Amino acid sequence: MRWSIHQLHQLQHKGLTIDEMADVSELKEVDASIRDISPVRIHGRADVSAKKFTFHLTIEGTMQLPCSRTLVDVSYPFAIESTETFFLNDYDATDEESHVVQGDAIDLMPIVKELILLEVPMQVFSEQPDHPDAVPQSGKGWTVISEEEYENKIDPRLAKLAKFFENNNES
Repeated sequence: MRWSIHQLHQLQHKGLTIDEMADVSELKEVDASIRDISPVRIHGRADVSAKKFTFHLTIEGTMQLPCSRTLVDVSYPFAIESTETFFLNDYDATDEESHVVQGDAIDLMPIVKELILLEVPMQVFSEQPDHPDAVPQSGKGWTVISEEEYENKIDPRLAKLAKFFENNNES
């Protein structure tokens, strides 16, 4: 996923079609919530002009993330669409999808990795809450309950106080 400026200028009138598989497994060390990630497919095209290179990319793959509730592995497929523009000289610094070419080559892999990291969700939930590898949902003296169960439960220390207010309302 690296092209020299000279190679891209030779493709100026033809255009460039991209369809590659890339190994991004090193993202597991960058983000501990990514337990595994399959090789990603990167496809799209590049528009080449004299001073500007625009890449229209689609990045597809699957990553394994921990369920927020049970910690079992959840398969999370992703498809990211992005347009990245590279300029040979100054550019509009307010545009996040614009870059200045550094050196004599364009390498898309750092951008692909950044886009994948931005795609990692804050929480994922398993479709199988009773998975055999799941974290236990109860133990000695405790249990995980839903919000509805929590709201309907009255603290036993305050139960007599509730009766006191009921007696005052009747008087």
